[in-house]
Amino acid sequence: MSARGKARRRAVEVLYESDLRGSTVDEALESLDARMQAPVNPYTTQIVRGVGARQAQIDETLSTYAQGWTLDRMPAVDRAILRVGTWELLWSEVPEAVALAEAVGLANELSTDDSGKYINGVLARVREVKSRMVLD
Repeated sequence: MSARGKARRRAVEVLYESDLRGSTVDEALESLDARMQAPVNPYTTQIVRGVGARQAQIDETLSTYAQGWTLDRMPAVDRAILRVGTWELLWSEVPEAVALAEAVGLANELSTDDSGKYINGVLARVREVKSRMVLD
């Protein structure tokens, strides 16, 4: 796994922890920093803070395009993966195909057998409508 892939996975873990504990992303990052033997990858921090800063807009986008599931009914790990994937698609420099492939790979590795297909479908729809979205 590449350094960015590891950073992305760690960001999913931090967002998952934040979601389950009801803590802020900064608190979850501090918790990770305290547990790590080495400094947290800067890309992990960038993703987590980026998702935290835009979570309301990300969640609204996901609520619009995630058919068949509300955000609160989704597995928490799927929510975290979708938030990271949406942030990467809309606000990062990561190529869209890479953002989609990485999100699907994380879903296949960390979640249910059906999660990869579902996450691919949701993020593909976000990618389709990206040019029509008003982003800040």
